[in-house]
Amino acid sequence: MAKYLVISSSGNPSSNSRKMGRIAFQYLQKARTDCSWLDLAEMGLPLCDADACYAHPSAKRLSTAVKAADGVIVAAPVYNYDVSASAKNMIELTGSAWEDKIVGFLCASGGMSSYMSVMAYANSLMLDFRCVILPRFAYATGDVFDDVTLNDAKIIQRIEQVSAELIRFTEVLRG
Repeated sequence: MAKYLVISSSGNPSSNSRKMGRIAFQYLQKARTDCSWLDLAEMGLPLCDADACYAHPSAKRLSTAVKAADGVIVAAPVYNYDVSASAKNMIELTGSAWEDKIVGFLCASGGMSSYMSVMAYANSLMLDFRCVILPRFAYATGDVFDDVTLNDAKIIQRIEQVSAELIRFTEVLRG
C-alpha cells in the first residue's frame, strides 16, 4: 500500500497554507490511505548549514518521513513571489530523501500575482531528485479564508482534486 505525507511548511500558527494542508490530509484519511501529517512549525528544525544540521533529531525525523512516503503534498505559503524559506530549508535538510516521489502543491498567498511561484521549487524537485510533479496544484489568496477556515467551495474542490490526483498518480506509477 502506498504511503502519503502532507507537510505544512509555514511557521505561522494560523497559516492559510496549513488550513489547505489539513483539508488535503482529511481527504486522504477519508480515502482510507496510509497517510501522515507533518507540521514544520512543530519540529524545531535547524537552518541548513551543510554540516551539523543533518544530524539534528528533527532533521532526521523529517528525512525519515519524506523517505518513507510515496506521495507528498507540500502546503506552502508564498512570500515575495516564492515559496517560504522554511519550505526551501526542508528540501536542503532532506535532499535525496525526495528521490522519485510524487509531489503535489497547495499554496496560499496574499494576491493572484504569485500563482506561478511554486514552479522553481517544483523544477528543483523534478530535476534534482527526479520527482514527478502533479500538473494540478491549488492556489488560494487571503480573501477566501477567515480566522479558522477556508470558505471557498471551488478552492476546497481543487484541494480535493490535488489529493485525488496524488493517489491516482502514485498508484499508477508505483503499481
